[in-house]
Amino acid sequence: MARKKKGSSDALVVQNAAKTLVANIRFASVDTPLKSIVVTSSVPNEGKTTVSHNLAIAIASGGKRCLLVECDMRRRSMADEIGAHARYGIYAVLSGQVELADAVVSTGQTNLSFLDSEPHIPNPADLLSSRRFRHLASELEKLYDYVIFDTPPVGTFVDAAVLASIADATVLVVRDHYTKRAEVVAAYEQLKKADANLIGVVLNGCESESSEYYYAYYNKDGKRVRKSEDHVSSGPEMPAVRTAAESAPVPSASRGVAAKPSETAQFTAAAVASRAGRGAASPRPVEVHPTGQQTSSRFSRK
Repeated sequence: MARKKKGSSDALVVQNAAKTLVANIRFASVDTPLKSIVVTSSVPNEGKTTVSHNLAIAIASGGKRCLLVECDMRRRSMADEIGAHARYGIYAVLSGQVELADAVVSTGQTNLSFLDSEPHIPNPADLLSSRRFRHLASELEKLYDYVIFDTPPVGTFVDAAVLASIADATVLVVRDHYTKRAEVVAAYEQLKKADANLIGVVLNGCESESSEYYYAYYNKDGKRVRKSEDHVSSGPEMPAVRTAAESAPVPSASRGVAAKPSETAQFTAAAVASRAGRGAASPRPVEVHPTGQQTSSRFSRK
């Protein structure tokens, strides 16, 4: 999930990232749709609750019925995140005190519901591994198109691994420039030991300029903006797909070593010269940078 960048709309970037995440989850299993999804992290404060919430919003905004379940019973924060508070929770449903319909509450988002958990539940791992909870999870999958379980960090408590063993899929949230590699590896190994279907990792808190790039490329009417020579004058440089030979380091001209143009640039220059010799067109001189890119490719008739 992208984080806010100066001059950009934080909400728009997050929404686009969440929708992309939903699409990738659907692509993860086309033949057998994934209905129950566990969201966890390796260590605390990686933003898994925020990712769970935005993922649920993206699913609900697409017209699917989604239930967000608070399964971080040691550090409940989802109710404050979404601004919805329930009178009853998971424990009351499992103990038979109330019906499921009385515990589930609606949120401000259409198609999105919320099931909270009570505070100070003893032995959450035992509760999640019980037959009653497995039966509840099965019932939730029948009532909703998607069920999102927000769980504690897998590197801190075993709760997420227990729940991941019965859910259709698991998503691991990793915070950019925060989580150590060893912690991520340990979390991955713990989930695999639990036979979890780990479908991917969400990099949270990373900078993204993609929205700025595309909105600079299209005008307010959604039409392509045509600049001189049809190039975008602003926005981040998009990476090009290169072969292994073209990806090799180019010696710096400032060190007295002439940069060698790529084979693609040489071929292009040769083709232009050949066309000029046949009288098809008189090309402008083609300048080749050290990267092998052309600065002009327009032709003028004689």
